[in-house]
Amino acid sequence: MRASRLLQILLLLQNRGRLTATQLATELEVTPRTILRDVDAMTEAGLPIIVFQGNQGGIELGFNYRTRLTGLDREEAEALGIILGAAQPALTQLGLADAARRATAKLIESFPDKVRDVTQMAIKRFPIHAHQLPEDPRVAAFAAAVRGGRIVRIRASSDAAQVVHPIAVRLSPDGWYIGDALTGDDIPLDQCGDINISAHRFAC
Repeated sequence: MRASRLLQILLLLQNRGRLTATQLATELEVTPRTILRDVDAMTEAGLPIIVFQGNQGGIELGFNYRTRLTGLDREEAEALGIILGAAQPALTQLGLADAARRATAKLIESFPDKVRDVTQMAIKRFPIHAHQLPEDPRVAAFAAAVRGGRIVRIRASSDAAQVVHPIAVRLSPDGWYIGDALTGDDIPLDQCGDINISAHRFAC
């Protein structure tokens, strides 16, 4: 258990930069005193841990230290492989299928050799082919509007036209929903009709 926590501390410091003992304790659900003891142990093991005192103090990794350790045991690596290898029709709808393939390849390549081997084997052994979703170009259009903070007019050519500020595109078992910052509602895609994406941005 402690070895796993030490690795988590190392990865948290690597990925987030300087953190206080209290922040680390909250993240790992232990006491700040436990974190300080762990830091002492990591320092004794030769890791470049730097502790800053005072109001602006905290704990950080020195010397631009980075590790390729992932902390994944064999079962975790296998589970991750299945997740990464599973077909994700929603990504296709969002226009991110190619990006997802590239990201998956880069992520797997970044793993240590043993973890990478287990992950790749899991992808081959347990392929998951999800049901394809009906094609709807509005999903990718709304996704682009979310990324760009664009105002969208739904049911644009009808008397029930409505302006929305889309902040999320969610997939539920019963279909796609658009999160609207103006009303706080999730609007079913099948109620959006034809849409018009404005060149104007809304303030988040």
